[in-house]
Amino acid sequence: MKGKLYSFLAVVSILFFAFLAGFALLHPGLPPSHDGEYHVIRFFLFDEALRDGNFYPRWAAHLNNGFGVPLFNFVYPLPNYVASILHLANISFIDSFKISMLVATIIGGVFFYLWSREFWGRLGGVVSSIFYTFSPYHFVDIYIRGSVGEVWALGFFPAFLWAYTKFVKSKRKVFLILSSIFLALIIFSHNILALMFFVFSLSYIVFLISKEKSKKYLILNTLYLILLGLGLSAIFWLPAIYETKYVTGLQIFDVTSKFPELYQLLIPSWGSGFSGTGIQNELSYQVGAANLLAIFLSMMVITLQIKRESNKLPCTLFFFACFIFTFYLMLNISLPVWKTIPLMNYFQFPWRLLSLEIIFASFLAGSIFSLNIKSKFINFSFAIFLIFTAFILGIGYTKPAYYHDRTDNYYITRSNFIDGTNSIGNVFNTIYLKSIPAKEKERAIFIKGSGKIALEKAKSNLYSFTIQADKNSEIQINLSYFPGWEVYINDKKESLKLTQNGRFAFPVSRGKNKAEIVFNETLIRKVSAFISITSLGLMIALLISKRFVTIKK
Repeated sequence: MKGKLYSFLAVVSILFFAFLAGFALLHPGLPPSHDGEYHVIRFFLFDEALRDGNFYPRWAAHLNNGFGVPLFNFVYPLPNYVASILHLANISFIDSFKISMLVATIIGGVFFYLWSREFWGRLGGVVSSIFYTFSPYHFVDIYIRGSVGEVWALGFFPAFLWAYTKFVKSKRKVFLILSSIFLALIIFSHNILALMFFVFSLSYIVFLISKEKSKKYLILNTLYLILLGLGLSAIFWLPAIYETKYVTGLQIFDVTSKFPELYQLLIPSWGSGFSGTGIQNELSYQVGAANLLAIFLSMMVITLQIKRESNKLPCTLFFFACFIFTFYLMLNISLPVWKTIPLMNYFQFPWRLLSLEIIFASFLAGSIFSLNIKSKFINFSFAIFLIFTAFILGIGYTKPAYYHDRTDNYYITRSNFIDGTNSIGNVFNTIYLKSIPAKEKERAIFIKGSGKIALEKAKSNLYSFTIQADKNSEIQINLSYFPGWEVYINDKKESLKLTQNGRFAFPVSRGKNKAEIVFNETLIRKVSAFISITSLGLMIALLISKRFVTIKK
């Protein structure tokens, strides 16, 4: 009975501190951030596409001066779905942005507790969770960068680690399935952090399996859960990878020019500027004073664990080594590594590895409770001290300088927000457009022949016209071409051709014609959707079956 009460109090404590960390998000208005305004526009366009009947939107219709751009084919979808669900309850997109990050922060705190409790016990789990929630980089993502996708990824990282740890320990299929789901959710949350985390998770998987007897069983089932997680999320990542060749502006940063200095990682600082904007206002790269204290304590714990021959020593050493190696990768001296491994350029900024560093350091914060100190008073007192330290050193970063007193309408009606391509410098676009075209009054025009064109229906992925042609003619559609656009004349598919600056055109016969311009799924998108649906079916079948997909251990 006491155990259940203590667990309840532990979870309540986690929720309380997570709420404090995100309390400023409940203030009216939009905190100024690097990406917040971009996301408000994305939420609006994504929600519009959903309401037009697109289960998985890929095209952002209003952007690009009304010519559209395949933004959602390449941008992580989970935050957009969350915002659309919240908007169903008449919550504004601005408030959806803030609530979304608050919920993700709470999820991360709860799962970090559940995960670290598996190693350090209840007190250690509470301490580690609060260290994680109050890590400065967590607040950089929330209050400075406004990177809602990264905040969600930070919420699901510990969820996957908990589920997989429980699977290895219990061999129960429910945790295998949860591991697959959380892996997919990480990918849906933020593709860059997903790749970064996946690399680390492989080393964590190897570490856990190396200590188990039933290695073959765990390896086979781990392979299944990874494939299942990748399959569930294939609808996003597979077309995004394959169709990258049709767009420009996805990779615009030189990762080798964004290394923080050693002092920037160690010395507490705070700024609202961008990376490389000058030391006065540059965003903070600090690991965090509390997290550095946790690393220092873990060194002492390692020494004591060696003397006592503790079975927790391998775990402490593993995460300490992960912290040191990742710290090294954030420094300029690791440049040869970044140049040697091509995929690392995909991370864009070396300081993005702080997303992993706060996991390692926060997890090690609870390692002190692995020493099995018999005095409950000492344990509790030390936990209070560590929690108070993390809270005091982190709470000051949860206060935005001010809030924009604006509504959704402010963003969705202004040219500087809605007419670009929702990218830094508006560099993202299709390869068929040399630049953002000037606005056109009409969606369709005659470029050969003459007659009248009446727009009957306009949705984000479908346009319907009645065309009265005086003679055999050619019609140009003022949309940006991208694979998937198809033309149907009188219910028959018609060939189209590219015209000036990325537009496309099609022929019509003399007389009255019904024309439909539809953004359909390409073969790769259909295949990816099939893989995701099949993976979902396999997951459900596995859940209701009485055996694992592989032989018992």
